[in-house]
Amino acid sequence: MALTYEQSGVNISEGNRAVELMKKSVQKTYRDGVVGDIGLFSGGFSLKAFKDMEDPILLASTDGVGTKILISQELGIHNTVGIDLVAMCVNDLICQGAKPLFFLDYIASGHLEAEKISQLVEGIAQGCLDSMCSLIGGETAEMPGLYGEDEYDLAGFSVGIVDRAKMIDGSKIKEGDSIIGLASSGIHSNGYSLVRRLFLEELGMKLTDPFKGTDQSLGQVLLTPTKLYVKAILNLLDQVDLKGIVNITGGGFVENIPRILPENLNARVHVNSWEKLPVFKAIEESGMVEFEEMYRSLNMGMGMVLICDPQDEETVLKSLAESGEEAMKIGEIVQGNKVCELIK
Repeated sequence: MALTYEQSGVNISEGNRAVELMKKSVQKTYRDGVVGDIGLFSGGFSLKAFKDMEDPILLASTDGVGTKILISQELGIHNTVGIDLVAMCVNDLICQGAKPLFFLDYIASGHLEAEKISQLVEGIAQGCLDSMCSLIGGETAEMPGLYGEDEYDLAGFSVGIVDRAKMIDGSKIKEGDSIIGLASSGIHSNGYSLVRRLFLEELGMKLTDPFKGTDQSLGQVLLTPTKLYVKAILNLLDQVDLKGIVNITGGGFVENIPRILPENLNARVHVNSWEKLPVFKAIEESGMVEFEEMYRSLNMGMGMVLICDPQDEETVLKSLAESGEEAMKIGEIVQGNKVCELIK
């Protein structure tokens, strides 16, 4: 008997069907600059629109969604983690003032189901639309033996552009500058190994259990997509010269904010200056995660941190409010040695 690829666990026809199902979602993300269409061997993007930049710099970011995927797999909800995937990349790009241009995805699975892949790409496309970048290519790999039949993983890659003179790197931060926090939508996509251990193992909860303080289940709360900050911050950058932007991802406040601080300065963050979401309150009330560990592993309700001149503070807060963001002053820059001080 002749052996086929399908008998080995790889279904080329199902892969082709997945491509057909995702086409409409992908094409919705196309903007001026996209060269070619889905199905070619590579994606293209023209930089003609940026020819007037004095010194255009391309910035790139790549990331995944982590163990949050285990929750989407268990609940059979696949269209939200695609948004997370995009957010994890483009929210990093915007930290240096870069405008996202395009996005590429990689989906690996043990058994390819066209509808499931289509849902994943639908979420990725939505994330691209919300961050004004184009989904110009990707790869769907079926790898039986490496992944279980119902398992999959995601990776993303995005490229943005900024004029060198407008790049934000924290070098202009000074003592007395204001620290502005932008509210997160939830846990976003970092800290899920800790969160799953706490809720599902230590507290013995199920993903279908109602979650205190919300009208959602634990699973729904944990699958809340990462907030995309691109539009709000690009709009803000047209009005104010921000000195620093920090994406509060892996490493939380403790490790991320110092990355952009000059050597002689600290960021002093008043952690009681904002109302915590129910999920963070539950983590605190459990008494099982120490204070510093929470702010080192989780965003604790602040998904992005901006640093600006005190004179620009009012303009920053007004612009963010007009963009639909919940933002507030949460601290200030003080003399120090490049650390984040957490003040209760």
